[in-house]
Amino acid sequence: MLSERRLEVLRAIVQDYVGTEEPVGSKALTERHKLGVSPATVRNDMAVLEEEGFIAQPHTSAGRIPTDKGYRLFVDKLAGVKPLSSPERRAIQNFLDGAVDLDDVVGRTVRLLAQLTRQVAVVQYPSLTRSTVRHVELLSLAPARLMLVLITDTGRVEQRMIDCPAPFAESSLADLRARLNSRVVGRRFADVPQLVQDLPDSFEAEDRGTVSTVLSTLLETLVEETEERLVIGGTANLTRFGHDFPLTIRPVLEALEEHVVLLKLLGEAKEAGGMGMTVKIGHENAHEGLNSTSVVAVGYGSGDEAVAKLGVVGPTRMDYPGTMGAVRAVARYVGQILAES
Repeated sequence: MLSERRLEVLRAIVQDYVGTEEPVGSKALTERHKLGVSPATVRNDMAVLEEEGFIAQPHTSAGRIPTDKGYRLFVDKLAGVKPLSSPERRAIQNFLDGAVDLDDVVGRTVRLLAQLTRQVAVVQYPSLTRSTVRHVELLSLAPARLMLVLITDTGRVEQRMIDCPAPFAESSLADLRARLNSRVVGRRFADVPQLVQDLPDSFEAEDRGTVSTVLSTLLETLVEETEERLVIGGTANLTRFGHDFPLTIRPVLEALEEHVVLLKLLGEAKEAGGMGMTVKIGHENAHEGLNSTSVVAVGYGSGDEAVAKLGVVGPTRMDYPGTMGAVRAVARYVGQILAES
């Protein structure tokens, strides 16, 4: 267990190294921070921190830099989430409020996160498997051709064309629309099949074939969009951190191209924290290409349950309080937009 003074020394080392990109020495620490002890005492504390693996000396004559273990302790015990200023919060709200549909919300969120954090932003689309039905619309395009529109609670809209086995009257269409919505609105996708299975029996014999066709199309729509989708932005930001990646940035870029890798990272974030914040540092990331990065992620949704995740990927030499504050604030606003849409 580290003493409070040594924790303060570690905090100062992390803050200075993140800010200057230079290894930190004891003299610089005593000059920049009010630690209340002599440089000799700070050197002794740094020796203990190095012995326990929280900091390391990259060169024999250089100061110290935090290790993954040091960053982890900093995040867990020493770093508060930095709140955004009122102008920053207003700017986020105004930018996201201008979105016209779900694709626009996701696109704006990626750009905003990348700009706020100056890292790589990753936003996952809300999954249909975790959605509920907001509305089902049926439109007549021709006597025997319909359009089905499924709207989810997360603002996702799916459209399907339906060729009916026989002409379908407007009165029957209105009846089917009303009965469908009375049964499925507000219900989880997984519950829908059981809720509508007996619906054809309540229609006249000549309409049952069309009703069955509509229901089949609806159920196919509920299950076929199972592929998880995400959007990445701000990859060019990594070029600002060339010195933070050993030898080359190429493994990081290759890992970012693998959406399966990023989806797994975000999935781990949800499992670990649900709607809460998760920070994966350095070698805590299982994919080798991301061993020199940190991932800050959080769930977002229109209620208390996360329907998807968003976050950023950047070097371990990251402004953790600021990044965590920005990610949390953006997730909160996205959730509000989904709730109001």
